[in-house]
Amino acid sequence: MIRALTFRGGVTVPEHKERTEGKAIETLSLPPRLFVPLRQNAGVPPEPVVEAGRAVLAGEVIARPAGPVSAFLHAPVAGTVKGIEKHSHPALPDSPAIEIETAPEQPPLLLLPPIPEPDLASPEEIRRRVLEAGIVGMGGAGFPTQVKLAPPPGARIEYAIINGAECEPFLTVDHRLMLEETEKVIRGLKIVMRAVGAEKGIIAVESNKLDAWEKLRASLAGEKSIRAELLQVKYPQGGEKQIIYSLLRRKVPAGGLPSAVGCVVQNVHTAVAIAEALIEGKPLLERVVTVSGPGVARPGNFRVRIGTPFAHLLAAAGGLAGGELMVISGGPMMGVAQFSLDTPVIKGTSGLLVFPAVPRRRNLPCIRCGRCIRVCSLNLLPCRLARSAEKGNTGDFDEGSGSQCIECGCCAYVCPAGRDLVQFIQVGKADAAKKTASAGK
Repeated sequence: MIRALTFRGGVTVPEHKERTEGKAIETLSLPPRLFVPLRQNAGVPPEPVVEAGRAVLAGEVIARPAGPVSAFLHAPVAGTVKGIEKHSHPALPDSPAIEIETAPEQPPLLLLPPIPEPDLASPEEIRRRVLEAGIVGMGGAGFPTQVKLAPPPGARIEYAIINGAECEPFLTVDHRLMLEETEKVIRGLKIVMRAVGAEKGIIAVESNKLDAWEKLRASLAGEKSIRAELLQVKYPQGGEKQIIYSLLRRKVPAGGLPSAVGCVVQNVHTAVAIAEALIEGKPLLERVVTVSGPGVARPGNFRVRIGTPFAHLLAAAGGLAGGELMVISGGPMMGVAQFSLDTPVIKGTSGLLVFPAVPRRRNLPCIRCGRCIRVCSLNLLPCRLARSAEKGNTGDFDEGSGSQCIECGCCAYVCPAGRDLVQFIQVGKADAAKKTASAGK
């Protein structure tokens, strides 16, 4: 009997992965124009180093880090910079983006200088290359990876974990990468282990991806310090704190980092990008996106250049079905509804989902049923946090540890009153941050 590991709380949601889990990754043609937002990483956005009229090569730096928590941006295609203007963003308000007109002829990709024997590179060399390649967390958070690979002083990292849970419904990017680019996932893990000094490595896979788990196990035969572990299918199994507890029964302290319990966690796609940066000298120019949902004719997993408009992806998926539709960037639990199909793919775009726009009853009075409390994997009181945020009571919100919420959406999913608990909590977090900033002035 196979033992699948898990955590307390969470929800079981319909998976809907059968639409794309068996479909190999397709590489799409280049769109005529790309829009590369400057804001693609947590922290400070990079500063552009190009201007309108400038010809660029694919792989050329177009924006440089503006601080220690920032990331390089590279031209995804060869072409001409048309301008730097505000453009729609998949997760933020309109944001400055570098518009590039794609050249008819594409010369070879501009690669970074090779690193001899990348498996023997020093931690400093690894972090420098990851920085130069513009790699950020590709599971959605977008945290600059070179920072994540530099543990705090005094921290001893025992485990490097590759997060292959992919617990959001519909999404199958990481599943396909683990099947199709198995060796890159493993090489990426080994590089991460070397960078942080970890003695052990784990690739964690939910039990609805048994084919990927079995292929990883076969590829890891003979490895003494790396193993593939199976996780129970439950949302949000892919959260950092949840996956660490499921695997190791270690609790990351409130406000703390995984390094506090001897761990570093990286997404599957990030591990592949790290391997490509060191082994091939390839900067982060593209990513795989799942396009799915009942509103598309031909769902699939597509490799596209960063900055590709959503309309180009949807056309590759057979176009949109008729009727009133809702387009979501990301998964259905944590994704963001879109208002424009000109919005581009960014480094953290894992999915593009299309659903019929079905109205629902929302924000009825709370009936105090406690369901949101039972499913919260962080033992928070979502109903109280939402009520405090709705009333502007930042003191009560802070007292309830509202800033610790990971906005997974489990509470809203089970709420019989249809309350927008996550959105209320987001408002509460923003208000609390403003209050803290004002107090610090």
